[in-house]
Amino acid sequence: MSEYDYDLFVIGAGSGGVRAARTAAATGARVAVAEDRYLGGTCVNVGCVPKKLYSYAAHFHEAFEDASGFGWQLAEAPRFDWSTLRDNKIGEIKRLNGIYGRLLDAADVRLINERARVVDAHHVEVGGETVSAEKILVAVGGWPWTPDFPGKELAVNSNQVFDLETFPERFLVLGGGYIAVEFASIFNGLGSEAHLVYRGELFLRGFDQQVREFTRDEMAKKGVNLHFEANIEAIEKVEGGLAVTLTSGEQLEVDAVLAATGRRPHVEGLGLEALDVTRTESGHLAVNERFETSVPSILALGDVTGGPELTPVALAEAMQLVRHHFEPGEPAPLDYRHIPTAVFCHPNIGTVGLSEEQAREACGEIRVYAADFRPMKHTLSGSSERCLMKLIVDDESDVVVGAHMVGEESGEVIQGIAVAVRAGLTKADFDATVGIHPTGAEEFVTMRTPTRR
Repeated sequence: MSEYDYDLFVIGAGSGGVRAARTAAATGARVAVAEDRYLGGTCVNVGCVPKKLYSYAAHFHEAFEDASGFGWQLAEAPRFDWSTLRDNKIGEIKRLNGIYGRLLDAADVRLINERARVVDAHHVEVGGETVSAEKILVAVGGWPWTPDFPGKELAVNSNQVFDLETFPERFLVLGGGYIAVEFASIFNGLGSEAHLVYRGELFLRGFDQQVREFTRDEMAKKGVNLHFEANIEAIEKVEGGLAVTLTSGEQLEVDAVLAATGRRPHVEGLGLEALDVTRTESGHLAVNERFETSVPSILALGDVTGGPELTPVALAEAMQLVRHHFEPGEPAPLDYRHIPTAVFCHPNIGTVGLSEEQAREACGEIRVYAADFRPMKHTLSGSSERCLMKLIVDDESDVVVGAHMVGEESGEVIQGIAVAVRAGLTKADFDATVGIHPTGAEEFVTMRTPTRR
């Protein structure tokens, strides 16, 4: 019998923590999970799931407008009810919370609804008791961070924005990452006068430059007010709303401000400082390929380690962690290359592999194939929305090293293309693939002439 109460004690029941707990339990390990907030973590409760639901809701605005070109006449102008969307979202999240609870129960994992604190390398204090574990996994994810400025307490963060009491007719987002561009698009689509304020010259740093510029133009065309090379100097409560002063000197009056300015590891109060667990310069927990921190019995995965902050990455890391610590043999290292991702702004972005800029640096000689066109749907809808599709090819090997799309259902399309990029297929393989007509996606297999080299 083990000298410990558990083989694995997981702190945090988000996507990575739950997957690690269930997978470890399936090997016969005795597992417990502590969670003091909600099952499913950020993704299920205040991240990808509700964000996508709200994005769906925002798209209806354009769908109603597009319908007239196809012969549909609405009897009266559509009206949006914020409370219906918000409350239906709450019901769906509760359903998902229940599913996570049942999954843990079915796996014979003990769930403790309390915040846990690490006492030492093998002991955790939780719910008034101290339990021992051979290994302790920290999977607590991140927490929104807001920079200091006068009136910062008047802004909401990405945890709070889903549940605003009233719908903001005038909405401002501070930031330039995924969350910022997504919520600027969402509230614009729901009917707000939407503003996006970003300190840099262009949002979505790290993405392909052409994708960034194309998205900027499309979002502006849809009515999002973009304020680049500016920041919030102060927010003040005034009659009828919030007065926002920008560093550019511009003043805006809005009903709500979302600070989408990044997330930081949610490790305060966990007791890790007493164990002198090594942190990176960014404050994340430093881990090796076995997900071990500087204290080998303390493991960590997901957003708290500073890798790609994506739910599928946390799930992959959870399964890899179990292979290392609870299954025989030594697995091959987890491959973080060619991870596809989507940004649910309007229009959506889907991307996998290298940007054009990264490919020029990594490969040297490349070929770029790009198509910028008006989708067939909009020949009748009357919408001016355009679509961008782009392939990056290593000239010497002919391997497709990057694929990018901005347009309707980009995430769905790029998920399939990601398999081809991951497999190292060549442009010749793409060219030999018969397209599905008429679709926008067929453009990926019909582009023949390089746009540039």
